[in-house]
Amino acid sequence: MIIIGLTGSIGMGKSTTSEMFKSLGVPVISADEIVHDLYSAEAAPLIEAAFPGTTSEGAVDRQALSAKLMAAPEGFARLEAIIHPLVRAREKQFVEEAADRGEPLVLLDIPLLFETGSTDRVDTVIVVSCAPEIQRQRVMARPDMTAEKFEAILSRQTPDAEKRARADYVIDTGQGLEAARTQVNDIVAELTAASKKG
Repeated sequence: MIIIGLTGSIGMGKSTTSEMFKSLGVPVISADEIVHDLYSAEAAPLIEAAFPGTTSEGAVDRQALSAKLMAAPEGFARLEAIIHPLVRAREKQFVEEAADRGEPLVLLDIPLLFETGSTDRVDTVIVVSCAPEIQRQRVMARPDMTAEKFEAILSRQTPDAEKRARADYVIDTGQGLEAARTQVNDIVAELTAASKKG
């Protein structure tokens, strides 16, 4: 079984691309979705202990946490120390279950794949990318997004050019959905064939 790591900076179209893999029958697990789930489960009391006042009714208040981190960015390392081991445990279980079912491919959607040193946990890396002006346009159209917030997010992410250089495959989402879907189809066909050769 080939483990794919899918990544890309904010606004590059990673979530949409991830759905394309899913529609072709590739089992997909998203780190963001795991975090979302953990925030209303076992991570909530740990985060409250580290960042008092950031939970309500047993779940993390994402806006309160975000405000604390924007005010004191050194808190990111503390938050990551809580979250990353929990996310990795869920991903490991997902991969093991897919392997038991005999799946040829499995995809881990990890926004911070390079930043968290997770490339050693995957067999092949796919980076989703587009031109910087398209990225900015997409991100600035999001609710509650400000130029300051966008710059702060970018500053914590590995630059796109570096991601592209380190990738096994690059999917360009700047050409529209159909072009991206064609690229995904080609990659899935190639990796499925490679997996069968074993």
